[in-house]
Amino acid sequence: MSDSDKSVEEQAAQQTGQQTVRVRIDQRDMDSSYANSFRPIASTEEILLDFGINQAVPAQGDSKSTEIIFKVSSRVIMNYYTAKRLAISLSQVVGQYEEQFGEIKLNAADRRLESKD
Repeated sequence: MSDSDKSVEEQAAQQTGQQTVRVRIDQRDMDSSYANSFRPIASTEEILLDFGINQAVPAQGDSKSTEIIFKVSSRVIMNYYTAKRLAISLSQVVGQYEEQFGEIKLNAADRRLESKD
C-alpha cells in the first residue's frame, strides 16, 4: 500500500510511531433526561454531579411564599481528570454557541431587561 492510499490518520500514526485508536460509541442502553439544575459534590478522589429539575412549589404552611425543590434524576460520578476534560469541552461548546447567538446571561434580571427592549 502506497502512502497515497493510506488515510491521514494512518500516515500520521506511521510517522509518529503511534498506534491509531478508533472510538465506537454504543448508545443502545443510553437514557436521556432533561435537567435545568445540577449540584456538584466533591471528594478527594471523585466529583459527583447530581442533575435534576428545580421546581417552585408553594411553601408548606405559608401561602404567600414558595420554595424550590431540587428533584434529582441522575448522578454522574467521575474522577478529576474526566471532570477537567468535561469542563474544557463544555467551555468550548458554550463559547461556540455564544459566538453564534450572543452572550448567555446567567442573571435572570438581565434577561428580563433585554426582553423588554
